[in-house]
Amino acid sequence: MEIRIGVQNVAREIVLESSQSADEVRSAVDAALSGSAAVLDLVDERGRRVVVPSGVLGYVEVAAESPRRVGFGSS
Repeated sequence: MEIRIGVQNVAREIVLESSQSADEVRSAVDAALSGSAAVLDLVDERGRRVVVPSGVLGYVEVAAESPRRVGFGSS
């Protein structure tokens, strides 16, 4: 699923593809915003870690989970 993270005072957003579920991402965001974690720590599909300090989070957008399309069909 695609995750977009907005950081305060930064024009570009952070975009990553993650194999984590929406519930896992939400619990990580909740922990970062509640103060129980100092950072938002997510892992993308390639195993790279994205760490954002919780104090500068502007927003986190989680795209709906959808199966990947395969083939050359038009839509």
